[in-house]
Amino acid sequence: MPFPVPGPPLPSPGAGGTRAPPPPPPPPPRPAWNTNRNLVVTHPLLSLVESCPSFPRLLQLHALLTVSGLAAHRFPASRLLAFCALSTPPRVHHAAAILARAAPGPNAYMLATMMRAFLRAHLPRRALALFRRVISHSLPADARTLVFALKAAAAAAASENGSPSAGEGVHCLALKWGFTGQSMLVGNALLHFYANRKSSLPHAHKLFDEMPERDVVSWTTLLDGYARGQLADEAWLVFCRMVAAGGLQPNEVTLVPVVSAIGQMGLLPLGRRVHQYVAEGGVRVSVKLANALIDMFGKFRCVASAREVFDSMAVKDVYSWTTMVNVYGKCGDLETAALLFEDMPKRNAVSWSCMVAAYSQANQPEEAIRLFKQMVEQGIEPINATLVSVLSACAQLGCLDLGRWIYDTYVITGKAVLTVNLGNALIDMYAKCGDLHAASKLFTEMAERNVVSWNSMVMAHAMHGQSEQVLCLFKQLKGTYIVPDEITFLGLLSACSHSGLVSEGRRYFEEMKLAYGIVPKAEHYACIIDLLGKSGLLEEAFEVAQGMPVEAGEAGWGALLHACRMHGNLEIGECAADKLVKLDPSDSGIYVLMCQIYASKNKWDQVKMLRMLMRDRGVKKNPGCSSIEVDGKFHEFLVADVSHVHSEDIYAALKNIYIHLELEGYVPLT
Repeated sequence: MPFPVPGPPLPSPGAGGTRAPPPPPPPPPRPAWNTNRNLVVTHPLLSLVESCPSFPRLLQLHALLTVSGLAAHRFPASRLLAFCALSTPPRVHHAAAILARAAPGPNAYMLATMMRAFLRAHLPRRALALFRRVISHSLPADARTLVFALKAAAAAAASENGSPSAGEGVHCLALKWGFTGQSMLVGNALLHFYANRKSSLPHAHKLFDEMPERDVVSWTTLLDGYARGQLADEAWLVFCRMVAAGGLQPNEVTLVPVVSAIGQMGLLPLGRRVHQYVAEGGVRVSVKLANALIDMFGKFRCVASAREVFDSMAVKDVYSWTTMVNVYGKCGDLETAALLFEDMPKRNAVSWSCMVAAYSQANQPEEAIRLFKQMVEQGIEPINATLVSVLSACAQLGCLDLGRWIYDTYVITGKAVLTVNLGNALIDMYAKCGDLHAASKLFTEMAERNVVSWNSMVMAHAMHGQSEQVLCLFKQLKGTYIVPDEITFLGLLSACSHSGLVSEGRRYFEEMKLAYGIVPKAEHYACIIDLLGKSGLLEEAFEVAQGMPVEAGEAGWGALLHACRMHGNLEIGECAADKLVKLDPSDSGIYVLMCQIYASKNKWDQVKMLRMLMRDRGVKKNPGCSSIEVDGKFHEFLVADVSHVHSEDIYAALKNIYIHLELEGYVPLT
């Protein structure tokens, strides 16, 4: 209650009679922290507190209240506490000092205000400790106290990846105190708590069904939980129930998870209907709703529709620009994505990450690395997604030095958390750059692995022809809870092919189908064809290629043609070449391999005919190309290339190597 004090004395009447007192000045505007619009305060000092604009000013008022003895009373202390809790930033230490000196002790309202301060300061554990104090002192808690306790429980569980036990305890108290059936505020808070975790969504739905009354917030909370949990069908069913129930119209907040669910389900016509409803004025178009529409159309690769929504936005945030850049990048229009990226009024780490990922995924690793270096030079701290994309670019280019620098600069120093995805990207980069020791070391040190982690190591050893390590890894994998997938068996079969392990390859091929229910793809059959062909079992390899349930493709027939060249089998080689020419008549490798087979059989007329055919069809042999990184710069070399500034020194060194090889008995294959 306001403290009554005598006001200023009225002016004495003059000789000319009574004078009306001047009208009171208008009350000063309430600052942002003061959310209580119905409170009327008449005490001069407390009135100044209600309009206090800054913390230094509050300290002066606090001193005056302390001198006057009012600071020890609950109401003045609660208003000082409210300033500290609700101002930006929250003044937690000063608020705690006020709470400690409140006489005869803080009430539930003050403790709830302090809980709110701890929540705004990202200290959920301290907020929960205050709630326990409310319980232990049997203070009369209100609905908002329970809401703050639920928020604190959710934040504590999320920050420590813990269990929701504290929130479930708050739920029990809400039931005991009778809030669940009477307060929609508490019901919605409980609904949000359970819907925030995918594993608790069944509890959220049960709670929702038991609510005696629901508002648009209730429906939206459950919808959002399903949409964020990637359960789009369930989200859509909830929305249909909401519309069928009548009485409540979906607002712009409700439609955000609805649009997200439509994007996940891949139902473009439905997405267009929602967009039409929004465009025709069905709801207010918020920035978040417009961003969700852009993202949805981007998933459908409807660039024009996404751009239409983007251009119609009166206000755009950084997420709007980033989402539109991402749409262009995902659709392969890197030129427009780059132009839009340059026009962005403000960029964050996510914006940079989108462009880096776009270049990396479009097989433009040089641009991805250039942009990453520019990002670092501008002082933008990369996020994990950025590092994953850059490491992919490093793997494509063989840029081991930059990959090592990323590991040392961000992972070792703790600037980036070594998540499973980042660890997998590092393993893949090390393996493709030839540093298998570093890849194996990182794999061993990873606290958590998924099937991609194991596949990365399997493919790394397979790529380097280390079949024993591949088979050993697969044996270890079978001893874990992780189930191998089609990529795992592709690495296994590839390793068997490299080492000519025919019986093992056949066994794994059958195990893949029978034990794990994996349907072999063309790539798996290509590995079997390659394995059989290299081992000289050309007739069996030819039968596999012909009897496949899917088309063998270039990989399968190409593997067979290579095997025919190795073993000089002209008849099967001609069949394989005929198939390959139909698939890609411009592939020079087909003609070259057949020329080699004909040459091995002294059929020089056929060699001449093939070379004439290549000339007539305009087929040119692609020159071999290699690249190397030296001191952060990439150098590319083609066959018989003399354009490099150090060409003479390079060829002299090569000549010296050839001489030493010949002395050791090496005979080149010509």
